[in-house]
Amino acid sequence: MSNEESELLSRAVAGDGDGLSELLLRIGPQVQARLDGRLASRYRGAFDLDDVMQVTYLEAFLRVKEFSPEGVGSFVAWLGRIAENNLLDAIRELDRGKRPPRRRQVTPRKVDDSYATLFGDLAGTGTTPSRGAARSEVKAILEDALSKLPAEYEAAVRKLDLEGVAVAEAAASMNRSKGAVHMLRAQADGFQ
Repeated sequence: MSNEESELLSRAVAGDGDGLSELLLRIGPQVQARLDGRLASRYRGAFDLDDVMQVTYLEAFLRVKEFSPEGVGSFVAWLGRIAENNLLDAIRELDRGKRPPRRRQVTPRKVDDSYATLFGDLAGTGTTPSRGAARSEVKAILEDALSKLPAEYEAAVRKLDLEGVAVAEAAASMNRSKGAVHMLRAQADGFQ
């Protein structure tokens, strides 16, 4: 990493978005090239590595303040790990048959019911909230949780889990590849 890149990294960790943007412009292509070398040919048509890198850049913006430099190349390694994890998430989602397992799919009768069902699934109980909780309260809680997600993650959850849209349709409406939609949905599960 050059002295200029070290300065950009210091600015980025301090919260300077422009510094991080410039650093990602310089470092991103080498991380993407490394990913390209690791991507099996059977997955090349399923999604574009640009989609993986877009999610990687989003995560870098969200988590850069947690990064602690430990010498030359540590940022490249950190960004590379994020990109590799995103690539693995995308591949896992594609291998799962392009849809969430049947037990995790929301099958609403009404739109408000889908919020209650998803809330119950996300809470890990497998059941709906207590009978005393009004549907509007459940919907408000879920809306609050969704609003805390990055916009792309939120859109993927809404399309796949709340609206029950097929991945291909969600990808078309989000102007993304099917693999990218799977990856965004998987990242939403792990977002904190």
